[in-house]
Amino acid sequence: MNQPKLFEPLKIRGLTIPNRIMLAPMNQHSAVEGFASDYALVHLGKFALGGFGLIMTEATAIERDARIAPGDLGIWSDDHIPGLRRICDFLHGIGSATGIQLNHCGRKGSTQRPWQGFGPLDETDIARGEKPWPLVSPTAEALGPGCVVPSELTQDQIHGIVESFARAAIRADAAGFDVIEIHGGHGYLIASFLTPQINKRTDAYGGDRSGRMRFALEVAKAVRANWPQQKPLFFRISSVDGHPEGWKIEDSVILARELKVCGVDLIDCSSGGLRQAAAVENTFRLPGYQVEHADRLRKDSEIATSAVGLILSSDQAEEILQNGQADLIALGRQALYDPYWAHHAAQELGADPNFEKWHQTAGWWLQKRTKGLLQAGYSGAGSPLALPNCAASECAEATS
Repeated sequence: MNQPKLFEPLKIRGLTIPNRIMLAPMNQHSAVEGFASDYALVHLGKFALGGFGLIMTEATAIERDARIAPGDLGIWSDDHIPGLRRICDFLHGIGSATGIQLNHCGRKGSTQRPWQGFGPLDETDIARGEKPWPLVSPTAEALGPGCVVPSELTQDQIHGIVESFARAAIRADAAGFDVIEIHGGHGYLIASFLTPQINKRTDAYGGDRSGRMRFALEVAKAVRANWPQQKPLFFRISSVDGHPEGWKIEDSVILARELKVCGVDLIDCSSGGLRQAAAVENTFRLPGYQVEHADRLRKDSEIATSAVGLILSSDQAEEILQNGQADLIALGRQALYDPYWAHHAAQELGADPNFEKWHQTAGWWLQKRTKGLLQAGYSGAGSPLALPNCAASECAEATS
């Protein structure tokens, strides 16, 4: 059988990702003062056991006041390194590459966890010991009614945040991560500088597109300078920010070209999030609604891309790669629904009839079960017990 493209390794700089399936960053809001807990280890570890080639952390705050919500993962202190290294060591031991997404919330911070309302922190949160914190933004405009009004950043403060990204990169290397992704989308600080809907500055960091891109490019340069040259650097963008007069795909093409010059290797192509959570804003969408952005940037900017957003099935993912629309497939909520999506995709595409991609503690048993079922004459019809997507004779031979 031909190897599906979804399970071809991807080499970027000195890293070889074992397949084209990436766990998208998804905020879990379960850390305490930024420290990775046992929950983070189990949460990310299950995707390594599930066969994901690259596992990305949630948005990880580069400063304490850069958090989105109280439970955000952090990397603003050297004290955070051991807990993150513990996770990297486990994921590496299973065979997955590891990535960390670095973020500054900008004005989209000091909020409740989604299941607690997703609004500004209030008296109930304060009673729990979760007090609001000051926010910053390109301009002093609040996200919405009742939200914390951010302070307009001075140029010295901007330079300080760039330095915080650089220090976070050094810590990420010390923790053992293989990939850094800079979060430049979803209305957080970098995206706020990019869009004319938020950035009304008249200095070197505002005005035309070149001025509004300055901060993003400075962050990319600073991270690249403090991140080993053999390790890949990704950058997530909102390819379009959702406002008719906001950031457009044509702007993203220009930005991607400039980021490539700065040493960025791959653009993670999301969208939206200008004023509310991208996951909420993009709820009523159809499968693959952002693939066109990854395709456009890959071709027009001549840079590797990741497609993300309601990619649900193995056939859909394989088609995106076969069509040359992206280099990586990023799964978020579908991965939450099925942490073993990668292994199931390998079965469905006929890439792993012998369960060799599974960890041996599971693969050995599944191989034995399949062999026994086939020898007993079981076809799998009408049963939730899935057999590999190949002829019974091939499966029987593979499991003999």
